[in-house]
Amino acid sequence: MFSTKDMDFSKILTRYDIQLQNAESPQEAAKKMLPADPVLKEVAEAVLYMKFKDVGPAVTKALASKDPLVIINDGLVAGMDIVAKLYADHVYYLPEIMMAAKTMEIGIAIAEKKVPGGRSTKGTVVMHAAEGDPHDIGKNIAAVMMRAAGYTVIDMGRDVPVKDAVAKAIEVKPLFMSGTALMTTTMSAFPAEAKLMKEAGLDIPLMGCGGAVNREFANSYDLGIYSKKAPQTPLIAQKILDGYDWKKVREDWDSIVGGS
Repeated sequence: MFSTKDMDFSKILTRYDIQLQNAESPQEAAKKMLPADPVLKEVAEAVLYMKFKDVGPAVTKALASKDPLVIINDGLVAGMDIVAKLYADHVYYLPEIMMAAKTMEIGIAIAEKKVPGGRSTKGTVVMHAAEGDPHDIGKNIAAVMMRAAGYTVIDMGRDVPVKDAVAKAIEVKPLFMSGTALMTTTMSAFPAEAKLMKEAGLDIPLMGCGGAVNREFANSYDLGIYSKKAPQTPLIAQKILDGYDWKKVREDWDSIVGGS
């Protein structure tokens, strides 16, 4: 006969939803990421809370005592990093990402004017949505995060013909090119682009992204690398900047993206 005498019901009867409610919220965790310096904190909060009208005065105030590059990197970009975390935690969504990015751009435009010679860029990246694909939300989010990380992004938009994407890559010779496909009927653009790039002697990574693409597919053709979600793109970009080629990115992909 079945007996429950020695059975532990603690895990069966635990209300995990209540446990989650009592745990630290993503918003509380995000607040801990804000800069300790009160001047930079005010700048970061303007981005975090999408305060279009407040970011200008906050940056202007900060310029009285801070280096403009410090304001950009430790204030504006720091705020955008928190926005990226809230997006990853499904607290913020596309509208918040885009509004925060616009707020950040307003602040950067003010701070950049005080940088002698202008703000330097880590490198140039070409981004586009595949030929025949009208979906560009993921690309837009990744572009925001790349700009926040200090890269120049050439955004070619959506439904970009294969030949046009390759021509742009040949013209500017970017750090890498990124393509997004949300439809299985359009992801074949990436192997076609890689082939033309190889024929032109351009041996740069071609990042495949979007719902229709998986890691196996992106690794199935020369030049192909993979980014599963937007926050991974700057992490991979940094490794390419450090000298990783597309083969090395593939090899170390798990360690590069980590827990992003």
